Amino acid sequence: MPATPSPPPPAPADPGGRVPTLLAWCAAVVHPFVLFMGVQAGPFRSTQLRLFLTSVAVGLLLPLARRRPDAALGLLLAALFAASTTRPYAELTYLPVLAADACVGLLAARRPLLRVTLPAAAVTLTVQIGAALYTTSGHDVFVTTVVALALALLTAVLLGHASRERRAHAAELRARTAAEAVTAERLRIARELHDVIAHSIGVIAIQAGVGRRVIDTQPAEARNALATIETTSRETLAGLRRTLGALRASAKDAPGHGAAPRDPAPGLADLDRLAASTADAGVRVEVRHLGDPVRSLPPEVDLAAYRIVQESLTNVVRHAGTPLCRVTVERGEDALLVEITDDGRPPKPGTAPAAPASTGYGIVGMRERTALLGGRFSAGPRPGGGFHVTAVLPLPLPLPLPSPMPPAAPAPAQEGTPAP
Repeated sequence: MPATPSPPPPAPADPGGRVPTLLAWCAAVVHPFVLFMGVQAGPFRSTQLRLFLTSVAVGLLLPLARRRPDAALGLLLAALFAASTTRPYAELTYLPVLAADACVGLLAARRPLLRVTLPAAAVTLTVQIGAALYTTSGHDVFVTTVVALALALLTAVLLGHASRERRAHAAELRARTAAEAVTAERLRIARELHDVIAHSIGVIAIQAGVGRRVIDTQPAEARNALATIETTSRETLAGLRRTLGALRASAKDAPGHGAAPRDPAPGLADLDRLAASTADAGVRVEVRHLGDPVRSLPPEVDLAAYRIVQESLTNVVRHAGTPLCRVTVERGEDALLVEITDDGRPPKPGTAPAAPASTGYGIVGMRERTALLGGRFSAGPRPGGGFHVTAVLPLPLPLPLPSPMPPAAPAPAQEGTPAP
């Protein structure tokens, strides 16, 4: 059985675009000859033919000017001066002069101004003035031509430099925007981690202290404290895994890696579990739900409300010194009201209520969460002692139900038709 011929190997890719670059150089080498033929116009001596050939000669340099404007400028100036020595009509040199100015403008847009652009502009102006000696007659015409050449070249340099500055400014803005986005994301992650850890660590610390004190005299109570520590630790690890999982690449973006576990984010439905863990830390929580309890909440509002309650209960456990705390959640038509109050330690007679410590990030995080959703937030001591936290989070208005269509009226019976 004859062997099946193997398919030919694929042709190697063109590294760096060598073929287009070679073709651009070949077209640029042909440019001086076409320009010289254009100013002479061959055997026909036709003005239209001269302008056409001059345009073709300049067009041959465009591919090279995009890649190497300095090389295109050198070839263009050499051909311009050589063609000018034949004393052609001045109109035939306008297009090559403008092309040379455009090459200088490209250099100003891509290369340093002092080291490359200004020397190239000086050489270009010198060659153009030398060409004007052959194509102009009269002192006044020559001076006017030199001034026009200098102004046109200066305009090209300024336009190129402005384009370079604009690109640099746009790149700086993109870099700054990216840096601000990274900073905002880091702050969001830090706030989320703070909210996840602060409450649980507070409960664990209190339960560990209780267990240490009663382990010899009340083993059952110490066993309950250890069970609470275990449950709270597992919940904290699950929350950390969920938060950090958002930083991992998904399976589509990172082939070969499994998708990170993504547990559902906590919400107001988990308030009973949160109240139970707070009760284990020594603070009983009374939760009241007002309004429509079955109304669904946007995920971001649900998570923000839960985090606000969680951080508030953490502050109560740590600083309030009270065995009771009240949480009110009211779902209105256009807003969700979350209020957390405690009685705290009553102030001493003749003293003002103590203000909360401003060194932590809990109240700042709650205020930022509320502001991101366009809500209102307030926190401060109560006149009779204790502390209160209030957050009002806006809700989207429910869509109105479509009204039922009225039944169609029966058509009148025609004459001579039996009634149904």
